[in-house]
Amino acid sequence: MSTPPKPPQEPEQPSGAPAPPSAYPYPNPQSPGPGPAASYPPPAAPVPGQQNFYATPTLVGQPGQPGQPAAGYPYGGQGPYPQVPPPPPSGGGGGAGRAVLWVAVGAVVASAAWAAGVFLIGGKGAEADLRGYTAPANLCSSTDYSSFETEYPDNDGSPTHNALKDPALDESYCSVNLKKTGSSYADAYLSTQVDLHRKSDPGPEFTAMWKNYGERYPDYDVETVEDIGEEAYLVSEDTTSGSTSGSLYATLAVRDGWTTYTMSYSAYLSSYDDDDDKDPPSLDDVKDWLKTDSKATLDQLKD
Repeated sequence: MSTPPKPPQEPEQPSGAPAPPSAYPYPNPQSPGPGPAASYPPPAAPVPGQQNFYATPTLVGQPGQPGQPAAGYPYGGQGPYPQVPPPPPSGGGGGAGRAVLWVAVGAVVASAAWAAGVFLIGGKGAEADLRGYTAPANLCSSTDYSSFETEYPDNDGSPTHNALKDPALDESYCSVNLKKTGSSYADAYLSTQVDLHRKSDPGPEFTAMWKNYGERYPDYDVETVEDIGEEAYLVSEDTTSGSTSGSLYATLAVRDGWTTYTMSYSAYLSSYDDDDDKDPPSLDDVKDWLKTDSKATLDQLKD
């Protein structure tokens, strides 16, 4: 942690030197204009029988006005802290003084009201807006991926799923192996995840992460998707074109209130072993399937 810089120190001046020009109306007048500098008046005569250790105060403004510093004080009569200006004289200036006083009182009252409002309103957390979604213990039983079944008709007999239950967050996850007819191993992978944020609004971070995904990973395309949740983004990458290797990837991320959801698809061309019947589908088809099945899955996750 860096140390804050120290404020500049005021240079020392010899005792009795003229006061430097001041930007404050009190205790010194404004900086003098062009022309010869005015000299200080001589100190007043001492009172008989009394020791006078300091110079008699030189009053600025009206004669007899209390509270003014001594002219002989070092640095032009200004102590280590700024002096408080004296109240305006009675008479014609009284209205201005009362106006200044009421402005100051109003500022104090407004500050107190603002502080009370922050305490009363900001002290209570907002209620989680989950839009009626649930996070089941087995999300695979609620995941609809029927759009992919034409391309991958063999069902995964043992999909992977897990769940988290906590006062701050409920989370469910499912992973499914997608197989073409006759495949012994997975030809593609599909996963879904739903998060119920119970203590904080995920909106700003969700938008920052998915809308700007291409800034972190320039090879990925990002599309805004309408009519799914409150906001949704489709992130995709296709490196299979014109080669015998590469991958196909797409994720649809959805936020509806304080609930977030993702459905992701991935396939690797090298796993198809030059079998034309096992080539992956087009990226456009995958995008359409993600949109259709995400809508169906989110409907099933409603109470």
